Amino acid sequence: MKFNIVLVEPEIPQNTGNIVRTCAATGSVLHLIRPLGFEVTDKHLKRAGLDYWYLTDIRYYDSFDELMEKYYDGGNFYFLSTKGKNIYADAKFKDGDFLIFGRETRGLPEPLLERFYDKTLRIPMIGESRSLNLANSVALTLYEAIRQNGFENLKTEGELTGRGY
Repeated sequence: MKFNIVLVEPEIPQNTGNIVRTCAATGSVLHLIRPLGFEVTDKHLKRAGLDYWYLTDIRYYDSFDELMEKYYDGGNFYFLSTKGKNIYADAKFKDGDFLIFGRETRGLPEPLLERFYDKTLRIPMIGESRSLNLANSVALTLYEAIRQNGFENLKTEGELTGRGY
């Protein structure tokens, strides 16, 4: 089971580094749409991703259209936004789906949200809150998709091999 995480013009290296780590832990592919708000050699990006870079399939694109031309099949793209029509947990995720996230400061472009409004998802939160952190939003949405598919290919019992929590 593989999911695809798409970051459209991410700006903060620490967020992208954390998302690299999440993709590594889940076997997900990370798609980065340029321009990026940092260099991929940025020390903060590398530190946040720790030693997980070699475990992550990272692909780069010069535009969102380039990604669409290569992968869009009419139904496997979900667009995450605070303005989304549907609640993320109500989506029926399947193998190969693309979960698309926008910039930390502006989110996804309005024309994109309007074009794919029926495929937009939101994470519920209180009205006074602007949004969640990008890395947190990716993690909770991705793990919901994986949960819906029975945590396929992930270790769910016994001791993990890492040193972490």
